Amino acid sequence: MLHLAASTTQAGEPWLNIAIFGAFVAITMIIVFRASRNNKTAADYYAAGRSFTGGQNGSAIAGDYLSAASFLGIVGAIAINGYDGFLYSIGFLVAWLVALLLVAELLRNTGRFTMADVLSFRLKQKPVRIAAATTTLVVCFFYLLAQMAGAGGLVSLLLGIGDQVGQAVVITVVGALMILYVLIGGMKGTTWVQIIKAVLLIAGAGVMTVWVLALNGFNFSNLLDNAVAAANNPEILNPGLKYGVSEVAKVDFLSLGLALVLGTAALPHVLMRFYTVPTAKEARKSVVWAIWLIGIFYVFTLVLGYGAAALVGADVIAAAPGGPNSAAPLLAFELGGPLLLGLISAIAFATILAVVAGLTITAAASFAHDIYASVVKKGKPEAGAEVKVARRTVIVIGIVAIIGGIGANGQNIAFLVALAFAVAASANLPTIVYSLFWKRFTTKGALWSMYGGLASAIILIIFSPVVSGSVTSMLKTEDIDFAIFPLSNPGIVSIPLAFFLGWLGTVLDKGTEDPAKQSEMEVRSLTGVGAEKAVDH
Repeated sequence: MLHLAASTTQAGEPWLNIAIFGAFVAITMIIVFRASRNNKTAADYYAAGRSFTGGQNGSAIAGDYLSAASFLGIVGAIAINGYDGFLYSIGFLVAWLVALLLVAELLRNTGRFTMADVLSFRLKQKPVRIAAATTTLVVCFFYLLAQMAGAGGLVSLLLGIGDQVGQAVVITVVGALMILYVLIGGMKGTTWVQIIKAVLLIAGAGVMTVWVLALNGFNFSNLLDNAVAAANNPEILNPGLKYGVSEVAKVDFLSLGLALVLGTAALPHVLMRFYTVPTAKEARKSVVWAIWLIGIFYVFTLVLGYGAAALVGADVIAAAPGGPNSAAPLLAFELGGPLLLGLISAIAFATILAVVAGLTITAAASFAHDIYASVVKKGKPEAGAEVKVARRTVIVIGIVAIIGGIGANGQNIAFLVALAFAVAASANLPTIVYSLFWKRFTTKGALWSMYGGLASAIILIIFSPVVSGSVTSMLKTEDIDFAIFPLSNPGIVSIPLAFFLGWLGTVLDKGTEDPAKQSEMEVRSLTGVGAEKAVDH
């Protein structure tokens, strides 16, 4: 068993790790430069000129979706909480069926670049676009917090940086790299980084999975027995270790599950990927590819999580600088020494860079396209001005993400991502569903649903144990306690509330929307007729 991390703040050889990191950054930067040559129009910058096939886009979606939370957070959650940790994997995967059945093709047919294109299609443009841009920016911010916190924990483990100042410097460097990727490459460069990262991540996790199984005679039961023996706790195989200790914990689990399953279909950076394909057929194919790749990866996390519990030990993982987020790198070190640790950690680092790049371009596109071009310039921006505004927005978002990531450093990143899912499901999903499927839905209903869902989710998070009340909260002291809402995830309250507010706002709205626009949206969402490059040839 590995005892290194319990006594030191690093694993492996820092210079080897830096060399592997540097090689990856250099290679991907060259790819981004090459991809950026054709970024001339807004369609090129936001949607990669709609030039990717379903298979390529499906791989990029997997790269966007399989974040640091998926690799680092879930493996750590399974290693420490066993069965209850694997519930994250199940929730993230099942969520894709909701995205496939409810939104993928319909969104692709209706919109052009952003989620607000769809939500404002048959409603009043200005207020709905502002609301949609606001919710997009908030969701992207929450998701960015998780990725930045993951970067801090991972690199501090690899380079032996245990103090807060050093980790803050690491997070700042990651943020600067992210800004550079997106400024130069736009969506096309970001997509190629995500495709490369998805292939590397699934291949790396696959190699580690086969290795762990080989050490256990390719017998999964033996692996589980060894994990129980190492933890000296048979409960890691049973439900309830984390979410069954009290009635509040059980309700918290329901809230988490609801947020995970419904949140994916409302994540702006995932929805934006559907616009990079030329046809509705390719959008469907994208999601099928993504489901296969993501499903295979989440099966790997089960083996890796219990493998980390058996070979590294929950106590060692918990004592490492990155806490639970260190489980996968420490398992790699136990299996293959410094070289495998460096490779797997470079893949995890690539994971963080690719996801933050996707999030950043989504947030920038939302501000530049929905607020600047559509609201400020009333749909008639000067040539090239929209892309310039998007690039400036990238810099601002990057700085905000760096500051937020420093504040969130040390939190379990799978958990932080679950909060982003809850905010997305509360603020965006009800309006998306109502816009696509309810003819009577009005602008007032959309605004009540978006602002009400967003406000309720954020307020409940602020007054939850996530922010204050314990040493594991963001305010890491028990002296500050204003946690009056008992659940860690607000989804079970905020999501139904947002659906109710959307219905109530529509019922109370005496005005009606343009029936011609409603009919056009229905036909276009179902057939693709009228969407840019949407008709299959």
